Amino acid sequence: MSSTSTPSIYLQGNAHKTSFPPATNTKPLHTSLKFPFSQSLTKVIRVNSSSTAKYNEVVVDEEIDKIRRLQNGSDVRGVALEGEKGRKVDLAPPAVEAIAESFGEWVTNGLEKESIIDVRVSLGRDPRVSGASLSVAVFAGLSQAGCSVFDMGLATTPACFMSTLLPPFAYHASIMMTASHLPYTRNGLKFFTRKGGLTSPEVEEICDIAARKYANRLTKVSTMLTIPPKRVDFMSNYAKHLRDIIKERVNHPLHYDTPLQGFKIIVNAGNGSGGFFTWDVLDKLGADTFGSLHLNPDGMFPNHIPNPEDKIAMALTRDAVLQNTADLGIVFDTDVDRSGVVDNNGNPINGDKLIALMSAIVLREHPETTIVTDARTSMALTRFIVNRGGHHCLYRVGYRNVIDKGVHLNVDGIEAHLMMETSGHGALKENHFLDDGAYMVVKIIIEMVRMKLAGSDDGIGSLIKDLEEPSESVELRMNIISEPREAKAKGVQAIETFRTYIEEGQLKGWELDSCGDCWVSEGCLVDSNDTPAAIDAHMYRVKVSDEEHGEHGWVHIRQSIHNPNIAVNMQSVVPGGCQSMAIDLRDKFLMASGMNRILDVSQIDKFAKSVRVG
Repeated sequence: MSSTSTPSIYLQGNAHKTSFPPATNTKPLHTSLKFPFSQSLTKVIRVNSSSTAKYNEVVVDEEIDKIRRLQNGSDVRGVALEGEKGRKVDLAPPAVEAIAESFGEWVTNGLEKESIIDVRVSLGRDPRVSGASLSVAVFAGLSQAGCSVFDMGLATTPACFMSTLLPPFAYHASIMMTASHLPYTRNGLKFFTRKGGLTSPEVEEICDIAARKYANRLTKVSTMLTIPPKRVDFMSNYAKHLRDIIKERVNHPLHYDTPLQGFKIIVNAGNGSGGFFTWDVLDKLGADTFGSLHLNPDGMFPNHIPNPEDKIAMALTRDAVLQNTADLGIVFDTDVDRSGVVDNNGNPINGDKLIALMSAIVLREHPETTIVTDARTSMALTRFIVNRGGHHCLYRVGYRNVIDKGVHLNVDGIEAHLMMETSGHGALKENHFLDDGAYMVVKIIIEMVRMKLAGSDDGIGSLIKDLEEPSESVELRMNIISEPREAKAKGVQAIETFRTYIEEGQLKGWELDSCGDCWVSEGCLVDSNDTPAAIDAHMYRVKVSDEEHGEHGWVHIRQSIHNPNIAVNMQSVVPGGCQSMAIDLRDKFLMASGMNRILDVSQIDKFAKSVRVG
């Protein structure tokens, strides 16, 4: 995707707006699709008598393991289209159909005690080009599970969850079809009930059931839809919900219905699902959104990756903010569960800066609350939160881990109003613990307007002007050298060996890090309360000190749940500190322990040997 592609500028008058065609319910949707399975499927099926007694089904090897490997933490993700070098399509319609059917059955079984006869499930999707064909597979699977299906069309991930709560919709469950910021060739599924997003163990259970369904079907499967899903317009309802929040909380003394009158706001939707926020939220509240970028949904994502962490996305938004003298710039990811912003001076606010901004806002409303983040945040962010009277809980990487930690803390009597990951996933207690990029922007907009009404001409960036930045920050990867099915076990072996080395003091000045609060201990790996969360990926954080500088940095090592590798993050307040830590990691752990035989340490080695500039 070229950064030189011509931007699609949002013009006043909205003549360019894209909307779905009206529902056509005059004819039933009767689709017969045949999806071939791998021809090698019959070669790997074998009957296991012990499993037959429990499941009365077959157990298969490699082909069906691929279905289980589609699990991506609390999501399902895979390759849906040809075009990726070295990757074959694994998220094909038969697999999606089996997963959707298993989810429908899982939801139905969970509602048995409530004697609900008609289980209602909605489906939304981002604009990926594979969405249409895979949607048919989802509809078929849910129908086979006995569910009534509702097609939301182009939607956002947060909207799918909210469709289980907001009347008159209030579905029992919802699925969002998206692969977030990943390339157009990918796609995936996110699952919701009225309780929130599913956990990794729950998705693992659904994928395991789906693998067995997939195994028991013929080499060709015909998907027939005799009853079409009902087309619904939920996004208008969701947009009104966001508008009402802004109007009520700003409570503008002069123009209640148009509280954003006089504000210029740029939106960069990245050709994903976020364009609605411009014309259905901001415009209707009186904002001037001229100059907004890439609002039309385009599943090929021709301009840049829809990702608030993407440098091109932030740079284009910064330029638009400065050219239009805007008060705020907004960047959404594809499915709008993440966002980033640009202040009126053109300063990008994402990562630690975005967490700091949201912390400043939340701590004004809820003094002394606990802020939960993943363990890759800086020491400066901790000082920023503590200096404002808050508490900082460093927890496991993974947005679902961070959000669930906040839920558990509140259940255990520790007030936690904000949970955020450095990727931009942010959830608030007041918003059902939902990671909603649009809602997070709503909070920032409300604060911006309040500041203006209070007589301040400073932009929202002024709220984080005293946030210090680390001198150095780096992320490196070590690929696991093994067969795919053995990679997870070898990754665990390497990370647990790392922990042992730290505990034994074999790396001088390295110590397992914990914040001393929230029952988080042992390098932010486990909970030490009575109900520890399941571990989806092993990881540790260590704080690093030396005699000259004292505590100057940290190293975070974690197993990837997406790919067979181990990520190493480092930060230091001392120039050259990250390189020094990389040398110690290589020489005193990777080489000394022999882990270099199961890990490709070339990135670590290259960085350790690099010549530091300045």
